[in-house]
Amino acid sequence: MAPPLEHRERERIPGTGTTRRSLLAGVAAAGVLGAAGCSRVATASTENGGDLLDRLKAAGVVRLGIAGEIPFGYIDRDGDLTGEAPELARVVFERLGVGRVQPVPTEFGSLIPGLNSRQFDVAAAGMYITPERCEQVLFADPDYQMLDSFIVRKGNPKGLHGYQDVVGKKARFATGTGYAEIQYAVDAGYEESDILIVPDQVAGLNAVEAGRVDVFAGTALTTREVVRKSAKAEATEPFKPLVDGEPHVDGGAFAFRLTETRLRDAFNAELRKMKRSGELLRVLKPFGFTEAEMTGLTAKELCGGGVGGSTS
Repeated sequence: MAPPLEHRERERIPGTGTTRRSLLAGVAAAGVLGAAGCSRVATASTENGGDLLDRLKAAGVVRLGIAGEIPFGYIDRDGDLTGEAPELARVVFERLGVGRVQPVPTEFGSLIPGLNSRQFDVAAAGMYITPERCEQVLFADPDYQMLDSFIVRKGNPKGLHGYQDVVGKKARFATGTGYAEIQYAVDAGYEESDILIVPDQVAGLNAVEAGRVDVFAGTALTTREVVRKSAKAEATEPFKPLVDGEPHVDGGAFAFRLTETRLRDAFNAELRKMKRSGELLRVLKPFGFTEAEMTGLTAKELCGGGVGGSTS
């Protein structure tokens, strides 16, 4: 969910640009629902941590900004809202006294502008927490962490296990539109102009299977899911990319407007309970998440002390 090639980001400019990964299934249905959900939410009080939580309880519904991205938040083939973020939202908001969630589909790059212009109440799209974004929105603590992985030919004939291997072995490299993996490869010394940019992980798999590239880089979750039925390709073991020379782990979270600290804090309190009990993994597991994606990271850590990582 890092250009102008900033680190840890899925689009060219924070808050703008194309989707972090492809829309995949559900785009057509999302467009239909988007037309019905494009009106703005009412102006809220910004004093004392905001009153959005009270207004959501009174209305009985929370409007979720989603990006039509599997497995994070999307409309399925039956026209139903699903994904790790919407399913988690259903559980948390019900416990906060809000019984219904309503999707507002948009492009990933429009989530922050849409949130701040009140087109929806919460961004629920598995958005990565970055210092740049933390200046624009208020993040909950991450509900998952994510490592990188490669799609390679069966047997990994070139022995590619990290971006340094890609550079050292002069492998033909591909990744997705706006993926953070672009910057990770460039940081390792790969020429950006030599990177093959494809729409999504499915196109990346096809490129590897066809021999057009040696490797496609994506998240560990998406690579392992997309190669399940492939007879020609496999996913490498997950690894931490280097950021400023240090191993880095990304974390994805719900985003709120900067004024809504009460809602963010209430959300975090329920999220922590679910982490401690193991319920969070049970909710996310149907979407391909494993114990390896569970995290104790905080928004404050990933924000680097930025506004969006502040706690009450």
